[in-house]
Amino acid sequence: MPRVPRMVRTDPGQNAVYHIISRTALDGLPFKNIEKDELVRIIRRFSEVFAVDVYGYALMGNHFHLLVEMHPASSLSDDEVRRRYLLLYGNSDFPEPLLKHYRVRFTSLSSYVKEIKQRFSCFYNKRHERRGTLWGERFKSVMVEKGSTITNCLAYIDLNAVRAGIVKRPEDYRWCSMGYHAQTKNKDDFLSLDFGLAPFGVPESERLKSYREFLYQAGAMDKKGQAKISEDELKKAACDDFQLNRVKRFRLRTRYFTDSGAIGSKAFVESLFVAFSERFGWKRPRIPKRVFGVEGVYSMKRLSEVSG
Repeated sequence: MPRVPRMVRTDPGQNAVYHIISRTALDGLPFKNIEKDELVRIIRRFSEVFAVDVYGYALMGNHFHLLVEMHPASSLSDDEVRRRYLLLYGNSDFPEPLLKHYRVRFTSLSSYVKEIKQRFSCFYNKRHERRGTLWGERFKSVMVEKGSTITNCLAYIDLNAVRAGIVKRPEDYRWCSMGYHAQTKNKDDFLSLDFGLAPFGVPESERLKSYREFLYQAGAMDKKGQAKISEDELKKAACDDFQLNRVKRFRLRTRYFTDSGAIGSKAFVESLFVAFSERFGWKRPRIPKRVFGVEGVYSMKRLSEVSG
């Protein structure tokens, strides 16, 4: 059965945000502390090479999440392409005839994730003296609208370790973006300080605090069969202006952040359907599906479900 095409932005000048999920093919929870540390290092390295802003991540025992914004090829000058080539290869002799090739490559979502996964596979196989496939089926990617949808998706990612019962507070887990902010003070400016709050005029200096409040409120919600942030932890983290009734506006609906083709406002999802209909041969219009519990957010089913 042929692969379903991946939904990615190729429009000149168009940035796009993606939630990436990839799982190992191995049984159990093979990624321990050392493996997670190395995977963070690899993600950081290739995020410098590729034209990408990293909003957040979570590295778990058998899978990882990334929330990133890819910049288009038109955003890279010739000198910028050469600089990124040197970061990757450490070779001053740039192949000028391949300038266009590397401009496209350094702005490609698939190339970015492929480099991360291949480099980590080499590390893991060498460390464990094994051969063969490390990763399962190809990575999933969900297109995410900027603004509040990013905030919701980032909260889902940062709460992975809490929901799994590994830690009580998201910042206690060092292999997620909230942990990186809290424990390293965002060392080397690795992570974006947008948090989905920039479009709402929230000053950069206030965004981490505002996001953390939202994160705690979301994490305190009951989710059947999963752990949550305790009321005691919620109270400890709360500030005088911490409005607990805001919790009611958030229900963490995991499948929409992992199994949709796109997620955002109704207009955003409809515009993507129009943009991709001809490319993927979609014949029938699709009605965006409302994500109940997250106000104003809609989803598009995965491509395998909307084709034809």
